[in-house]
Amino acid sequence: MNIWSEEFGAETDAPILLITGSMSQGILWPEEFIARLTAGGRRVIRYDHRDTGMSGTVDFTANPYTWDDIKNDVYRVMDAHGLESAHLVCHSAGGLLGQFVAVERPERVRSLTVIGSSPLGGGEGQVIMRALMGQPQLEGSLPEPTPEFVAFYRTLMAAPPPADRHARIDAMLAEQRLLHGTGLPFDEDAARRLQERIHGRARDLSAVANHRLAAMAKPDFEPVGVLHQVKAPTLVIEGSHEPAKPGHGAIIAEQIPEARLTIVAGMGQTLPPEAHEELAAAILTHTAK
Repeated sequence: MNIWSEEFGAETDAPILLITGSMSQGILWPEEFIARLTAGGRRVIRYDHRDTGMSGTVDFTANPYTWDDIKNDVYRVMDAHGLESAHLVCHSAGGLLGQFVAVERPERVRSLTVIGSSPLGGGEGQVIMRALMGQPQLEGSLPEPTPEFVAFYRTLMAAPPPADRHARIDAMLAEQRLLHGTGLPFDEDAARRLQERIHGRARDLSAVANHRLAAMAKPDFEPVGVLHQVKAPTLVIEGSHEPAKPGHGAIIAEQIPEARLTIVAGMGQTLPPEAHEELAAAILTHTAK
């Protein structure tokens, strides 16, 4: 499996590996945000998950895999860039991967930053699916997504697949608008340019569905009750207008020893320009320790 990656900054600087969410390309980490990190003296690496963007794609029936393999790609990218260890900065489902790596191979994680994520082993997927199906949540489960999130994805699940490129990009744009949240203005032109770029650089845009198949192939991928084993200094960041995982950041911070929680005003599930300065400053401070 070929994994596309690219590197920014000086090779002698402290390395940060950016891990994006499920079904997402590495370019969702904005260049403007990365520039702030490199200006602060960090070597930054981002990559496309398998079956996304410019990374390799597979026929899942012939070559099935699980989220263990997606997690192990983190080590493969680090090895390819000659990194024995790195600061992991992770977004959304990438945060689950980062937490798992921090538990499994603590010697490879200098520090951990999770943004807009859920606690490892918390059953985030089950919580979202129960909300979408209108089923009551189990006692002690994670907080549900917002009503707007539930309504959007219920409609999406009932809609026919987009018929052409224009319709697909419109659908991707609508999803980005939802995940952006309501706390900050939504720049539709910039968002459309991003979605056009995502669409244009994908080897096979439909291959991202393999991530769902990988989750179904091993539903118990996430170990439960292990976050107390995380030794890496941990920063947890959540937007004040998080639509998918509201309140999940506080739960991560409670379960990881000495983790710190930062709430970014106005931010939702995306990484908007208005938040870049605050996010970069927090990460630079955290990774300097």
